Amino acid sequence: MFEYKQKPQNCSSSESGFTIIESLVAILVVAILLAAIAPVIALSTATRVQSRRVELATQAARTYIDGVRTGAITVPFTTTLPTTGPSRSITSQPEEYLINPTNMPVPTASTGLYCYNKDGSIVPPDCTSNLFYIQARRFVQTTGTNDGYRLGIRIYRSDVDFSKPLTASDSVNKKMQNSYTGSLGNRQAPLVEMTTDIASKATSFNALCQRLGSASGTCN
Repeated sequence: MFEYKQKPQNCSSSESGFTIIESLVAILVVAILLAAIAPVIALSTATRVQSRRVELATQAARTYIDGVRTGAITVPFTTTLPTTGPSRSITSQPEEYLINPTNMPVPTASTGLYCYNKDGSIVPPDCTSNLFYIQARRFVQTTGTNDGYRLGIRIYRSDVDFSKPLTASDSVNKKMQNSYTGSLGNRQAPLVEMTTDIASKATSFNALCQRLGSASGTCN
């Protein structure tokens, strides 16, 4: 009986797998691609972290405001604004009613600053923060008990270096941190600066007008 046997095929070295040179070329190509996209990945990661940081800082500011309005947090230090002259109305001198290094100097130490911790709690001044420091001041233009005031707030990172100068916005330049960054961000600059009006049910329209201003520039 005739029996057919297939002869074994000899595989050439080129078909047996990648050679060392081909493997090195592949590694080189991958390395070049990773080097090209590494800056994009770093920028994306840093921006995501910074955006989240600003979001949490805004939440800290709002939590502080709610605490002041409900009486859970003691009203901060007072800066008395002019009660006479052209600066009485916000329409004439708006910079006097906003946060700036003149009416609210930047902090030089954690003394007097509130702490916002990772659990969402706000700790009284002279504390050590594990998330943010809160600087606050009230701007009073009238002396009536129920007239209300404007509350100014700055939020700094917990890793701020008080041995170096801190920055803050003035009437010309905004010096807050951006919500996007390609690095670790400027820890000496505030993440958030904001003002809000604190009033009560007994606050008169005239007191609000003197503090907030009017289109005509008068509060009659």
